Amino acid sequence: MEILIKASQFILSLSLLIVLHELGHFIPAKLFKTRVEKFYLFFDYKFSLFKKKIGETVYGIGWIPLGGYVKISGMIDESMDTEQMALPPKPWEFRSKPAWQRLIIMLGGVFVNFVLGVFIYICLMWAYGERYLPNENVKDGIWVENELAENLGLQTGDKILTVDGQKVKKFNGLSLEFINGNKYEIERNGQVLEQQIPEDFISQLMDRGKDAGAFLYPRLPFVISNVSENSPNINADLKKRDIVTAINGKVIKYFDEAQTELNKNKNKDITITIKRGNETKEIPVKVTEEGKLGVALGQLPYTDLEKLGYYELADIEYSFTEAIPAGLKKSWKTLTDYMKQLKKIFNPSTGAYKGLGGFISIGSIFPAEWSAQSFWEITAFLSIMLGFMNLLPIPALDGGHVVFTLWEMITGKKPGDKFLEYAQVVGFVLLIALLLFANGNDIFRLFK
Repeated sequence: MEILIKASQFILSLSLLIVLHELGHFIPAKLFKTRVEKFYLFFDYKFSLFKKKIGETVYGIGWIPLGGYVKISGMIDESMDTEQMALPPKPWEFRSKPAWQRLIIMLGGVFVNFVLGVFIYICLMWAYGERYLPNENVKDGIWVENELAENLGLQTGDKILTVDGQKVKKFNGLSLEFINGNKYEIERNGQVLEQQIPEDFISQLMDRGKDAGAFLYPRLPFVISNVSENSPNINADLKKRDIVTAINGKVIKYFDEAQTELNKNKNKDITITIKRGNETKEIPVKVTEEGKLGVALGQLPYTDLEKLGYYELADIEYSFTEAIPAGLKKSWKTLTDYMKQLKKIFNPSTGAYKGLGGFISIGSIFPAEWSAQSFWEITAFLSIMLGFMNLLPIPALDGGHVVFTLWEMITGKKPGDKFLEYAQVVGFVLLIALLLFANGNDIFRLFK
């Protein structure tokens, strides 16, 4: 059922984005009296799931869910209709239109993607506002409990100040900042230190596996999730969501402080103080030779940590007029972050190519339960990503056509039809190779 819910959201989001993108080409084509022969959601190689001709255009749904297209008369595109291109140009064909009209038609899909992404983000800011843990409110620093964070040179208690000279606003955005960044500043024991982010950091992050969890956490309380069956404290009065607040009378605020005290009392009987709801209890327990209590560590949501006085969250509401600049800012950050990641993907030494994913990766980012907020947040991100990808100067993409049209407008020389055909084939081969690599990564990770 979980897979079905994720897949349904992915197909719905993808279908919406494809239809609107192609509509961005369709509308200016019609305005400039250019014939549109087909308008398709998904590809229809050999046959269609549905098709209906209205006027001069066939509207349909293909069976290969890899995208969609509009077939515009007199244009070298994925249909590779060389027979039509061998005939003399007709007034209604794309190739007969002025270069500026062709440029607008080709940019229409990208324009719609960017406008849609911005519009969704504005609406999300207006409807839900923002709720997050400000990085500046993590006053006692971070908790370092994994090798990756240690390899970065981080220590428990460090306060992360900037990444690439930019102040970090949201704590839950730190992972992305480190992925995109090259250096960072921390405050440690009153001193400000600058550290380099290893070039292969993304590779190390990917090698941890998708179930490894975040590599950075704020310092957290010692919350008990459950007591293991072989624990020496199996019969102790310990329950789920108990919070350890003291060990042998010494006040404990964070788990790392508790672990330090437990290491001092290996193989000893001690007394811990726990907070259970509004009740406080002292419970005798046994510490193992490894400095453990034999319990699983639990984690409370930030809202509960705020109620307990650990962290203060930012809760921002926007009027519609206030949501406009907030949505624009969110859109710009989404775009620039994606550009930074793409740059690292093309640098083999970063190992970022390991994170390149296809349909499984994209589908997996949707939640297992329906959430309108999550659905539209992901759709906005995908819309901006799709707009940028289509602007890349690859012949089979809109960006390739834009480059050739701009060349014609600047030089006054139009590329020949044969050149455009060959360029389309090369671009298509590149896209297929990228598609196979990305989805191959997905399959490899599944088996791994």
